Amino acid sequence: MSRADASAARALRALHVPGDPLVLPNVWDAASARVVADVGHPVVATASAAVSAALGYPDGHGMPADEAFAAVRRVASAVDVPVTADVERGYGLSPARIVERLAEAGAVGCNLEDSDPATNAMVDVAEQVDFLAAVRAADPDLVINARVDVHIHGDGSFDESVRRALAYFEAGADCVFPIALPAADVARFVRAVGGRPVNVGHDPGPPTASELGVARVSFGPRLHRQLMAQLKTVVTDLRAGT
Repeated sequence: MSRADASAARALRALHVPGDPLVLPNVWDAASARVVADVGHPVVATASAAVSAALGYPDGHGMPADEAFAAVRRVASAVDVPVTADVERGYGLSPARIVERLAEAGAVGCNLEDSDPATNAMVDVAEQVDFLAAVRAADPDLVINARVDVHIHGDGSFDESVRRALAYFEAGADCVFPIALPAADVARFVRAVGGRPVNVGHDPGPPTASELGVARVSFGPRLHRQLMAQLKTVVTDLRAGT
């Protein structure tokens, strides 16, 4: 990572403040990235499901690695703020190559999942720890958001989510994302991981994300899907002649 990129990574990491969360309206292309940056958001984040849909691929490693990182590069080239990229589980690349491709694309942070995109099976926690530790070793500056998929692909156990989160922090993750963790359990989860940075999906509450003590709020593919639904309404009306 270059000196400028390392500075951007530090800026991104510093924005992960428990109780004062970084809000990420995730983007899918250069145009949406510019909108997010132009209104003053300090970080631009991609959503793999939205990027995949925009490029005509299914989510879950259905997008070729070259296409995935090219999309990240277009986003990063379009804005002057730090970019963090959702790269699923790395599209079959080695940890060192994932880090290299992220740097080439201009991203200073990434999301990495702990389930197999091909089967949705949970990856063994020891294997995921080794994976995350290798990513961290390849780049000490990269901001790693480690997704915990227990509530979408595992048994939904709160204790297992916490066990994995703590292991991922020890492996070098900066933040953990227990995706689909029930809102009623968020504050308890934050306490269970010692108040370290936790990412949740957007939920208007109450209680608010700030009140729950989280450090990061993601919209994922939600904005892309909302806009596509609006587009469908517009073109349906045009088809009907209204």
